Amino acid sequence: MTLVDEVKNAVTPRAALLVIGVLGLQLLFIASYVGALHKPEPTDVAFGVVAPQQMSRQLVAQLDGLPGGPLDPRAVSSVAEAREQIMNRDIDGALIVSPEGRTDTLLVASGGGTVLSGALEQILTQVEASQQRTVRTVDVAPASPDDFDGLSSFYLVVGWCVGGYLCASILAISAGSKPANRQRAVIRTGVMALYSIAGGIGGAIIIGPVLGALPGSFWGLSGLGALVVFAVGMTTLALQALTGIVGIGLAVLIIVIAGNPSAGGAFPLPMLPDFWRAIGPALPPGAGTWAARSIAYFRGNAVTGPLLVLSAWAVVGTALTLLLSTRRRAADPADGAARSTSTAADHS
Repeated sequence: MTLVDEVKNAVTPRAALLVIGVLGLQLLFIASYVGALHKPEPTDVAFGVVAPQQMSRQLVAQLDGLPGGPLDPRAVSSVAEAREQIMNRDIDGALIVSPEGRTDTLLVASGGGTVLSGALEQILTQVEASQQRTVRTVDVAPASPDDFDGLSSFYLVVGWCVGGYLCASILAISAGSKPANRQRAVIRTGVMALYSIAGGIGGAIIIGPVLGALPGSFWGLSGLGALVVFAVGMTTLALQALTGIVGIGLAVLIIVIAGNPSAGGAFPLPMLPDFWRAIGPALPPGAGTWAARSIAYFRGNAVTGPLLVLSAWAVVGTALTLLLSTRRRAADPADGAARSTSTAADHS
């Protein structure tokens, strides 16, 4: 047998196509992570300005005209309103101008990302210095001292996502990527649901009572975790039911390659390039990270949108999994009849 024959036996055409696909995923992984994270710069950060009426318009225009457009400023009526908007996650910070003195106050929320709050402090310190004024920083939603750079919520969600697509992949590989019938699809969905509940509670126990890395509602984080795991798991099962083993690669593409760097974890969304900032909130890692930070540091505010995103992934994934298994079952009788006819013809 020649070397060429040995290669053909060792690497089938199907395996060669899968290897090419893996190479494509590898290159996309590098492009996505480096493209999103190699040069973080704040852009259009939602920012409030509280100042006397005669100063407010001028200051908003000044901040809006900063080189590179780091801020998207808007006038806010009062300090209380600025704090409320920060806690509702409508804005990421606010400048409170003192009409009497020359020291102003910068409100930030490091719970939403310490890198972003640090960038705001640097920007406003330079702006104030140019006006011969100084600024003091007040953190209205501080990150836990055990939550370095506010990354714990992101890694928690990444862990939930990894568990979701690994569990779905194991369920598929162990007994065929495409469920043979609707009953098997329902069983896989049930197993995925039980696994999701266990994964959500387990992650919340580790991040809270065990490590003390995140404050906030234990059951709130547990419920979020269950939804994240189930959404990712059912999406993976649906992709596998649709495309076979290729579905695992598609899940990695959506969740890991596209979802993780755009999640706002290492760098909050306003510091990401436009493409990743746009897709992040629509993908499970981004929706989960935002919701986890809201539960931990913002009294559970601004979670409706992310929970709807996660629910949509879960519902669509479940519906596709069950629908594709029903279609497969409906095709079985015809396949069986064809096999019977073929067998009878062979005997004749």
